[in-house]
Amino acid sequence: MQKRHTDRQQYFYELAHTSEKYFIPYIKKFLDMSHSLSILEIGCGDGGNLLPFAKHGHEVVGIDISSNRIRDAVSFFEKENAEAKFICADILKFDDYKNHFDLVICHDVIEHIGNKQEMLNRIEYFMKSTGILFIAFPAWQMPFGGHQQICHSSWVSKLPYIHLLPNALYKMLLSCGGEKEDCINELIEIKSTKTTIEHFEKLISRTSLVIIERCLYLINPHYEIKFGLKPRILPRGLSNVPYLRDFFSTSCFYILRKRR
Repeated sequence: MQKRHTDRQQYFYELAHTSEKYFIPYIKKFLDMSHSLSILEIGCGDGGNLLPFAKHGHEVVGIDISSNRIRDAVSFFEKENAEAKFICADILKFDDYKNHFDLVICHDVIEHIGNKQEMLNRIEYFMKSTGILFIAFPAWQMPFGGHQQICHSSWVSKLPYIHLLPNALYKMLLSCGGEKEDCINELIEIKSTKTTIEHFEKLISRTSLVIIERCLYLINPHYEIKFGLKPRILPRGLSNVPYLRDFFSTSCFYILRKRR
């Protein structure tokens, strides 16, 4: 397990760095951000992604089901003298802010959701008719799509593609690596909610959302602050090959809007 998974403040600032340097410039291509906007992040965690938006003067709201994450978000924003509203709630049962937001962010969340169709339908509830959704997730088959980097064992956490093993073998490997039952159960749960590019786009076709941009990364932009690796977009030829592209897409960026 990497230090950032236990040092929440470090993780907060790393997310803020990536958001400022990569998320905002990407979103600006599709949304005029020269004036104050209303912005919601679903599954905001500690709020790192939202910090740059708040510092640019936007109205910022973060929702997360974890009270611990919300408590950290409030604390970290106070230290930065940044304004935001953080709410601990289940987004599927939250009814405020109907058609309120210019931008909804859902970053590295959808792959943890069981009922993805319900989640995507729910996201539309919060968007203005002119609003956009920025959603990003790791393709399931990519080297660490199973989030095995959260393992406590240093050698297990560095093994690529092990999440693609059958469940029995995967559990055996994790157990041999000394992982505790709660970690193993979390990793198996992630495996049950996996998200492939093909599955995600099929789900979108069943909503009133339309994909207006897709960018697949060979090297995730967040890897720059984490590992010192410069982001690289997946070559166009490979990004257009269904299923094969999932093995190389460490992050999938999408911009969506409501169908008009």
